[in-house]
Amino acid sequence: MKGKMREKEEHLEGLWELKENGHDSIDDLEKALSGNYDVLVVEELALEGMVELSAEKTRITLTERGENEARKIIRAHRIGERLIYDVFGGEFETAACEFEHTITVELVDGICTLLGHPGECPHGMSIPEGECCRSSARMAYKQVIPLKELKIGQSARVAYINSRDDRQIHKLDGLQVRPRATVKLHQQYPCYVIECEGAHIAMDEAMVSSICVWSNNGQFQPEDREPLELDRKRHTWWGSGLLFGRKRQGPQLIK
Repeated sequence: MKGKMREKEEHLEGLWELKENGHDSIDDLEKALSGNYDVLVVEELALEGMVELSAEKTRITLTERGENEARKIIRAHRIGERLIYDVFGGEFETAACEFEHTITVELVDGICTLLGHPGECPHGMSIPEGECCRSSARMAYKQVIPLKELKIGQSARVAYINSRDDRQIHKLDGLQVRPRATVKLHQQYPCYVIECEGAHIAMDEAMVSSICVWSNNGQFQPEDREPLELDRKRHTWWGSGLLFGRKRQGPQLIK
């Protein structure tokens, strides 16, 4: 029974990803699932009202019910990727595949809140919102918050940086703005200025919002966790910003 349920979930997951890419053909689904595609599973999903097939059975789309189920699976998978990659620093794809089939919706929402409700997985794909993102997020205590929510003079450890723009990745890495590093907010206007490893860095609001830090009041502070290594193959998303010179030096724009 568990094996059949997992097959259905994998087909629903594949259909969600096809929809994201604007595809709806059976051939595309077969390619996406490789050797795991099963016509009998597709027929069962159709009987259960999860998918709709065209008259020629060459096109397949998720119904509203199927889309709701697929959203839960995709959300669990991508939240799992964020947790494993950002917190544990491990190989996240295989583990996330197991994660999505075994975790409850409530636990996914709890982890999402812990991570500060990330919008994207490590591949840069959108994470569907959960109920915690829409309502509880504003009431529940968050252990990970955007750097911009710190008060002037407050310091915190970087949890992760959530941005698609990697053009500035080596510049930020050179200034030690990375997971586990301690940053301090010095200024909010006319631009944000933070301090990290003795360097002052000026940046805009979008960049500051992409840097997520562990709340100072959080119970979990990963001080003993080794920082994640810079690895472009693992799609570490870092952001852009205006990077200036070292402390006690005149502001010097690094291009």
